Amino acid sequence: MLYPELFKSLEQVRWNMETDIPWDKFDASQLSDEQAQTIRMNAITEWSALPATEMFLRDNHGDSDFCAFMSVWFFEEQKHSLVLMEYLRRFRPELVPTEEELDNVRFEFDPAPPLETLTMHFCGEIRLNHWYRCASDWHTEPVIKHIYKIISQDEARHGGAYLRYMKKALVEVGDSASAAFAKIGVLMASARRTEKPLHPTNLHVNKMLFPNDTVQSRLPDPEWLERWLDEQIKFDGVWEKKVVDRILHNMSLLFERSFGTVQELNRYRKEIVARLAAAAVVPPVVIG
Repeated sequence: MLYPELFKSLEQVRWNMETDIPWDKFDASQLSDEQAQTIRMNAITEWSALPATEMFLRDNHGDSDFCAFMSVWFFEEQKHSLVLMEYLRRFRPELVPTEEELDNVRFEFDPAPPLETLTMHFCGEIRLNHWYRCASDWHTEPVIKHIYKIISQDEARHGGAYLRYMKKALVEVGDSASAAFAKIGVLMASARRTEKPLHPTNLHVNKMLFPNDTVQSRLPDPEWLERWLDEQIKFDGVWEKKVVDRILHNMSLLFERSFGTVQELNRYRKEIVARLAAAAVVPPVVIG
């Protein structure tokens, strides 16, 4: 089981909201209304760890090790929302999200293949790590800059934990796990060729609620995410390349094979699919 080791390692680096955030360094002159609104939206978005956890526990019911790890992941992700709301409570109380707004991003996700979902969240943690690092650079107020740096480090550690579970699945499941991981890796690393970067918060997850079946669509301002990325923190091609390179680097570690481009990862995916197809061919039975 990975849970005991992961619990111990994450416990050793866990930050305290009262003592590790320099609240006394707040500089009101460095926080604009525009910046404060983005903090509000991220606080609500982070609350969606709640339905994601419910999804993980449901779809991985037979994996006690992974479900136990969810206790750590859920705690730390909810703390991200909490620290952003605490920042607003102290310095912009009129912008603290309402319980109704938080409730609105808690909705049931449709069942999905666990391995694909694991990979999607693994890549999502990598992307979120870079989004928050970029956001920290954009902000001018020192306390929120510090908060985003701390949160980004959590996201990186979560990505590392998910990678451990992916490695475990390769041993236990084999090529079918490899195919799932490579397929989602290609998808999540191909953002530059799509209209928008893919992240679990902007993917459709409940057919019955379409088109309001993404976390993003249920925010007070559904158009906020693209505006935050493109116009405010300016998450440009340089940052996007960092995300893609990091995904490819981790896929290389996972498969013990070097992938310099998405195309190389996709060729590997096709190899795995072909191997699975060949293994599925049943040889004819010879009688006599």
